Amino acid sequence: MTPEDQEETQPLLRPPGGSAPRSRRVFLAAFAAALGPLSFGFALGYSSPAIPSLRRAAPPAPRLDAAAASWFGAIVTLGAAAGGVLGGWLVDLAGRKLSLLLCTVPFVTGFAVITAAQNVWMLLGGRLLTGLACGIASLVAPGFRLVQLQRPGIYKPFIIGISLMAFQQLSGINAVMFYAESIFQEAKFKDSSLASVVVGVIQVLFTAIAALVMDRAGRRLLLALSGVVMVFSTSAFGAYFKLTQDGPSNSSHVELWTPVSMEPTNASMGLAWLAVGSMCLFIAGFAVGWGPIPWLLMSEIFPLHVKGVATGVCVLTNWLMAFLVTKEFSSLMEVLRPYGAFWLASAFCIFSVLFTLACVPETKGKTLEQITAHFEGR
Repeated sequence: MTPEDQEETQPLLRPPGGSAPRSRRVFLAAFAAALGPLSFGFALGYSSPAIPSLRRAAPPAPRLDAAAASWFGAIVTLGAAAGGVLGGWLVDLAGRKLSLLLCTVPFVTGFAVITAAQNVWMLLGGRLLTGLACGIASLVAPGFRLVQLQRPGIYKPFIIGISLMAFQQLSGINAVMFYAESIFQEAKFKDSSLASVVVGVIQVLFTAIAALVMDRAGRRLLLALSGVVMVFSTSAFGAYFKLTQDGPSNSSHVELWTPVSMEPTNASMGLAWLAVGSMCLFIAGFAVGWGPIPWLLMSEIFPLHVKGVATGVCVLTNWLMAFLVTKEFSSLMEVLRPYGAFWLASAFCIFSVLFTLACVPETKGKTLEQITAHFEGR
């Protein structure tokens, strides 16, 4: 057994002396570390209630047009991609603790710039800074020793990790989270300002459920079940828009961030609840599987000596895909109409289920050494 293999079989939470960790300090440290993801969750979701207000803003407050609103929602992911690489370098230089402390600087600065914004460029600059902080909080490491990709125990989990991150974003989750309130307005649903609150509560609840059952049900089962739920929910939401379109006289151009004042002519209140139910079902399905599990698997399938680097590349892929989906979501709504955009997301969810069943191994109850042996065919 090589020194690297010996290192990978050592418990990660046990101190060198062999004594059990002090539970209070462990939980306190975990809680403090969790504030980082909480902060970038707030940064990601901020655009959902902000965009409709900024679209209606009156001078001298900055006002977003359709193009600027698209950039306001998406530019945070570009900052996160850059921050991910910077975060990896920072971790190597200063360690995880100091890096987590330092990422508060762009968080605070970014929101301060947004608060004091006098024009659109200041709004975009503030979003870019908060995105940079999101990437640093993801703790991405730079560089790669490409020679490692020759080993099946490296390139197989590497491909799986990148694919999981791509499918997570192609499900349309960031578009839904960024524009939840506007999508509810597009669905002609009253009190759409509560959309972000409803989405957040459902996401927290079902993520907690996933955490409780994950070690019993297994990762593959929850991923497959989550994907199936998202297939049906995105299909149903697309069906809602298809049923409520006014007909061929409607323009194919859809401004997602502009509240729709026309009342639906062919839809009943039941169809409005179909839209709301589909949105809630999608968030629940995502939270129970495709939300947390790709990140968990990423921490389980890579050998320790390449984990930081491989994880960094996967997270970078995630943020770049998030930018692509978020930035082009409005274009898809224009070209494919709203129902076509959601049906396309449904097709990607189908592919994610097939990929899970065909390629993703079950890691429940397995050591890193056993997982690596699986990939290497031993």
